[in-house]
Amino acid sequence: MSSPITLAANIRTEKGRKNYLLREQSQIPAVVYGAGFTPMNIRVDRNTFLRVYKEAGESTIIELSVDAKTPVHALIQDYQLDPVRNDVIHIDFRAVDMTREIEAEVALHFVGESVAVKALGGTLVHPFEHLRVRSLPTVLPRFIEVDLSRLTTFEDAIHVEDLVVPDGVKILEEARATVALVAQPRTDAEMAELEAAVEVDVTKIEVTTAKKEEESGAE
Repeated sequence: MSSPITLAANIRTEKGRKNYLLREQSQIPAVVYGAGFTPMNIRVDRNTFLRVYKEAGESTIIELSVDAKTPVHALIQDYQLDPVRNDVIHIDFRAVDMTREIEAEVALHFVGESVAVKALGGTLVHPFEHLRVRSLPTVLPRFIEVDLSRLTTFEDAIHVEDLVVPDGVKILEEARATVALVAQPRTDAEMAELEAAVEVDVTKIEVTTAKKEEESGAE
C-alpha cells in the first residue's frame, strides 16, 4: 500500500484584502468544508501545494494536517487562478468521511495508439476529459485509462461501459456514452465546398464594409 499524500496547513485569521499579504509570503488562503465538518479557514505553502496537486490531482485523498493536529482526509475540490499571473490564489478542500461513499470527477488518461488515426488519417474525438464516479474514498482512482489501440476503424468507438475501473467504483455517466472515436478525414469534395463557403462569406463581408464606408462618406 502506498504512503498517504500529506499537506501541512495552518489556521488562517486573515480575511478579505489581508489575504493579499499571505500571497506575497508564498502562502495560499484556503478553506476546508464538508458534510458534518465545521468549515475552517486555513493557509498552505504555495510550492508545497503545487507539488501535492501534481501528485494527487482532484481525485486522490490527501491528509491535511492543520496546525500539526490529527490529519483531515480531504480532496482538492477546487482552486482559483489569478487571470493575469496564472498563480493559484485560493483553494477549496473537501473533507470526506472515509467510511462513506463520495462522488468525484476522475480524469481520463488516453493511452495507446489508434490505427484509424495513424494509418487512416482520422481525427481522434473524445467528448470527455473527466468522468463522474461514486465510491468509497479508499478505492477512488486517480485516473481511468482509455486504450485508444481499440480504435482500428472509423466504425469503432469506446463507450463508458467498456472502461475498466477498480471494484467498488461506479461510473455515473450513461453506459453507452461515447468516450472516444475516430472521425474520417474530409474528402477533397468536402474541402472544396468548405473553401467555397469561406470565399462567399468573405465577399459578403467586403461588400458590407464597402457599403458602410460609402454611407459614412455621404454623411
